[in-house]
Amino acid sequence: MRVFVTGASGFVGSAVVGELIAAGHAVAGLARSEASAKAISAMGAEVIHGDLTDLDSLRLGARNADGIIHTGFVHDFSRFKECCEIDVRAIEAMGSVLAGSDRLMLVTSGTGILTSGVLATESSVASGHIPRMSEQTAFRMLESGVRASAVRLAPSVHGVGDHGFVPLLINLAREKGAAAYIDAGDNVWPGVHRLDAARLYGLALENGTSGVAYHATGEPGVPFRKIAEVIGRRLGLPVVSKSGQDAIDHFGWFAHFAELDNPSSSEWTRQALGWTPTGPDLLTDLDQPAYFEG
Repeated sequence: MRVFVTGASGFVGSAVVGELIAAGHAVAGLARSEASAKAISAMGAEVIHGDLTDLDSLRLGARNADGIIHTGFVHDFSRFKECCEIDVRAIEAMGSVLAGSDRLMLVTSGTGILTSGVLATESSVASGHIPRMSEQTAFRMLESGVRASAVRLAPSVHGVGDHGFVPLLINLAREKGAAAYIDAGDNVWPGVHRLDAARLYGLALENGTSGVAYHATGEPGVPFRKIAEVIGRRLGLPVVSKSGQDAIDHFGWFAHFAELDNPSSSEWTRQALGWTPTGPDLLTDLDQPAYFEG
């Protein structure tokens, strides 16, 4: 199978490319820079130059592919709404090429879009409380004859090279002089190892069905307080509870994510695809020197 991958040089996307090539697939990866192009080529994939705003390049990649895995996203939280709109247009452009065919488009979403405080399952519907509309856009295109499904990533996709939420928390603790959690810190984040997530994308592409969401959660939920405790111990900093305005002052724009209560099941995904996560859990992975170097 020839697969077009966006975000192919990213933390998740590069693992997906490696998984697909190891399984015998041919991969074409979208590269927004020469550095990205070199990284994609070094993995053994074809390079398609462009970015998520270059709709012609996206259509070209989709046109020549037997399937699409969309892991790319512009991670600029200072203009998050605009980045979400770019994502929607990118999905629509790629999907328009696939309409009426048997080719599957897998888009990336997150369990964090689901209702907070309630066990999320694959049948749970997005709550609409954040502007990222990846899976909603893909599922809307089903009516146009596009075969599309979503992979909902856990809030923490962890492993060596992680530059997501957990490293942000580590840097914030260094800056503020304390590792913090909100109130009792009993709210939970699910986690998944990067390589386990990549394996799930491959299985979903090869054996998945259209119109469903798969959950890339290796564990259903880790109390946020325990994440803060590992960070505090590793950095030799106090671990403190923050509430109200103190929490906002400490976490800033990240306060919403710091209080996210996102218990999530992947039981149906495991049964449907035969997916069995084998990587370390979040706290074990976090409690390694690599997360605290530099």
